[in-house]
Amino acid sequence: MARKNASDDPLAPVTLAVGPEELLLDRAVREVVAAAKAADADTDVRDLTPDQLQPGTLAELVSPSLFAERKVVVVRDAQDLSADTVKDVKTYLSSPAEEITLVLLHAGGAKGKGLLDAARKAGAREVACPKMTKPADRLAFVRSEFRTAGRSATPEACQALVDAIGSDLRELASAVTQLVADVEGTIDEAIVGRYYTGRAEASSFTVADRAVEGRTAEALEALRWSLSTGVAPVLITSALAQGVRAIGKLSSARGGRPADLARELGMPPWKIDRVRQQMRGWTPDGVAVALRAVAEADAGVKGGGDDPEYALEKAVVTIARAARSRGRD
Repeated sequence: MARKNASDDPLAPVTLAVGPEELLLDRAVREVVAAAKAADADTDVRDLTPDQLQPGTLAELVSPSLFAERKVVVVRDAQDLSADTVKDVKTYLSSPAEEITLVLLHAGGAKGKGLLDAARKAGAREVACPKMTKPADRLAFVRSEFRTAGRSATPEACQALVDAIGSDLRELASAVTQLVADVEGTIDEAIVGRYYTGRAEASSFTVADRAVEGRTAEALEALRWSLSTGVAPVLITSALAQGVRAIGKLSSARGGRPADLARELGMPPWKIDRVRQQMRGWTPDGVAVALRAVAEADAGVKGGGDDPEYALEKAVVTIARAARSRGRD
């Protein structure tokens, strides 16, 4: 989980989020933006990468407004800023403007350390976003996610979830969200087992990947294996929805580097490359058809139909056909 210093006001003039963990960096930004919009619903949010910050750009962004509007200025990958822009940031740190919150995201390490030191010296609120390489850290993260959601999970359930999911914090957070939404009362090891047994061999994401790639037979085989090993149908519809939405998001996004698109779309960079390969046969109409199929399947597995397995099979076939819609144009 992100660790914060004693000055824990999200509306502090400067927030410094330090570390390589993208989920925690994004959460640090969302926390500041949410606090700013709670104070002023018309808050102007500017989210910038180093290539968008030329010398003088920051001064323009933080200049006083006639209407004294609140602003949040987010600077990503601050360690990659040019020397001239670093000078601009350091100058601003010495006298931050009222009604403006500057959020600097820095990977940590030696690169750009001068800016890091300057922000700390200026008294910036700091949020630590370290990569969680130790199993114990990931276990603590899962426990924190359940606590934040106001739910109780046994120690054995938390450990089983870490063992099943692995090291990806976004997937861990998503799994906690899914369990909290679907299960009442205390979440125990047996519940986690029902959702994630056989995950490594045939997970809900494998079903989704094969479906959006148009590989009907393989998708159906993965679906049947997943269901036979106890994967919850709602988890499969969730994965199908994520897969189709990722296709839709990326197909409508502007071109750019995977890292830039990842920030824009809220996906890890490795997933951008995978989705680019998966979206080759898709059309906008195909995405619309697939989303309707997912919605119908979701209703079917949540009590709207007599046969959840049939609802899932129908959705998988429809999505796989939609994935090949460009070839039929």
